[in-house]
Amino acid sequence: MDATLRLRVDGTEHTVAVDVRTTLLDALRERVGVTSPKKGCDHGQCGSCTVLLDGRRHLTCLTLAVAHDGAEVVTAEGLGRLAARADSMPGSVAVEQALHPVQRAFLDRDGLQCGYCTPGQVCSAVGMLEEAGQGHPSHVTEDLAADVELTDDEIRERMSGNLCRCGAYRGILDAVRDVARPQEPTTEPTTGAGA
Repeated sequence: MDATLRLRVDGTEHTVAVDVRTTLLDALRERVGVTSPKKGCDHGQCGSCTVLLDGRRHLTCLTLAVAHDGAEVVTAEGLGRLAARADSMPGSVAVEQALHPVQRAFLDRDGLQCGYCTPGQVCSAVGMLEEAGQGHPSHVTEDLAADVELTDDEIRERMSGNLCRCGAYRGILDAVRDVARPQEPTTEPTTGAGA
């Protein structure tokens, strides 16, 4: 049995017909043509298919597409474009090449190797930062009454649903930490290649 549903993916409306048993991951990849969410384990254990679904991080391999008719889906592919659209003219080169701060941090900190898990890692990090900003505790949160401090243990726990087979965890942790706890700009002058 087929169903027709409407999805807003990375800021663009799509109307697609899917079998009612189709996962959101398969609908995104096969019907909409958005391939940044990856099919890793197809059992909700690796996080490669993570997207932001109505503002919350979500594993798309574990949910049926028909359950999300009318949903807003943001993939890693659309994160930067959506953030830049507020400041630039849609369709411009600046919008198409824009990066979300988490994406920039992953590049700056080498938070990837093969890149297969990276779109899911990035979406999970963006969602996790939003959850922490709203005060949602995790398993390792020490003081449930206080604001959540994103220590390395907090970041590791909150990102634990996303696996990296290459082992880029150090760079991923550094990237998320950079966005979670931005440093004050340094006032020390740079002295060249030997510095």
